[in-house]
Amino acid sequence: MDLTGVLWRKSSRSSEQGDMCVELALVRGAVAIRDSRDPDGSKLMMSRRSFGHLAAALKRPSKLKG
Repeated sequence: MDLTGVLWRKSSRSSEQGDMCVELALVRGAVAIRDSRDPDGSKLMMSRRSFGHLAAALKRPSKLKG
């Protein structure tokens, strides 16, 4: 999918220094995800529904101990 000209939005969880940033773009029924430090690098594409499930899972407290 051609992502030229899409509007990338930086995560509100990104640090002030600009490192460790994730950017998202909404494109025709999908969400594109990229590392802001490497905007020409690989992108992860997923449906909006799948992204919603991922976001919900990341918000839940971890059950891992250690």
